[in-house]
Amino acid sequence: MSTATMPAVTLDVTEAAAGEIKKFMSSEEGLPETSGLRVRVVPGGCSGFQYSLNIEEESKQGDHILDAHGVRLFVDMFSAQYLNGVSIDFVNSVMGSGFTFNTPNATGGCGCGSSFTA
Repeated sequence: MSTATMPAVTLDVTEAAAGEIKKFMSSEEGLPETSGLRVRVVPGGCSGFQYSLNIEEESKQGDHILDAHGVRLFVDMFSAQYLNGVSIDFVNSVMGSGFTFNTPNATGGCGCGSSFTA
């Protein structure tokens, strides 16, 4: 019986984004040591795919488990193919604040910047 090896996934999280994630996670009561941030790509938006960020208590079978500046990240196998090489940042500007995604694998995007095509 052979076991398939999962391809590696590289996901960059800036220190600013990691700081915001840590701040949010510390405000959640009762999170176990196994908790982390699930980073996913889900169908939706005007261009086909959009990002999803959720705090989860533990990883799921088959997840890639990454560490970025002390933040545990969970990436499922479907999302890994779209997230490889992506950089997540957190920006504060006059227009508002939030997480931004630099997606080198995207072949297109929408005008509002909330979804992409791959």
